[in-house]
Amino acid sequence: MNSIVAINPAGLPVTTSLAIADGVGNPHKSVLQLIRQNTSDLEEFGRVAFEMRPFETAGGTQNREVAILNEQQSTLLLTYMRNNDVVRAFKKRLVKAFFELASRPVDPLEALRDPAAMRNLLLGYSERVIALEAAVEEQAPKVSAFKLLSEAEGSMCITDAAKHLDMRPKDLTLWLQANDWIYRRSGGKSWIAYQPRIKQQVLVHKVTTVSRDDGTEKTVEQVRVTPKGLARLAEELQGEPV
Repeated sequence: MNSIVAINPAGLPVTTSLAIADGVGNPHKSVLQLIRQNTSDLEEFGRVAFEMRPFETAGGTQNREVAILNEQQSTLLLTYMRNNDVVRAFKKRLVKAFFELASRPVDPLEALRDPAAMRNLLLGYSERVIALEAAVEEQAPKVSAFKLLSEAEGSMCITDAAKHLDMRPKDLTLWLQANDWIYRRSGGKSWIAYQPRIKQQVLVHKVTTVSRDDGTEKTVEQVRVTPKGLARLAEELQGEPV
């Protein structure tokens, strides 16, 4: 087993505060203190685990607290240390150790014969699946927006845009007004796009000829949503009650 990196019960490669302290030549107590000072940063890459481990002293067996760090956490922690020759050399050793352990093939027959190993593999795969599901959920609004963008052709009126977004035209109009996409001049009946939205190419104005009930025609200016605007709306409206 690699002395710097090992496989945890979830089947993932990790290192310890002890290994880091030994590798950079710092007291273990100071490394633990650095970890605690930056726990919020480190936990952006997963929970930092702490456990008590026994060690031998002249007075007998004692216990000490040890931090367990994954690859991202340990790499970040090393950036918080003074970058001397010893630290730089250990960084390279640690990166190589994680790479070698992660790329080592797993014998499936051996895992089947070892219930503990099989459990660890399943736990590791479960964590990866959960992480992937979270990533898919986070990207869902953008995927939906890009799908609408690819399907839309030309600009469309607010009513047609609402159909694409699966909402009532009235609700979309109110949202556009409340979020500074469109407005009406005092006493006017037609909606007008705010100039910044036109510059962003999410809305355009188009002159349209419509027929009156008496058979005559009139020319009106209409706010229309572009494909880019439709994609933007799909992303911004994701999760909002409609």
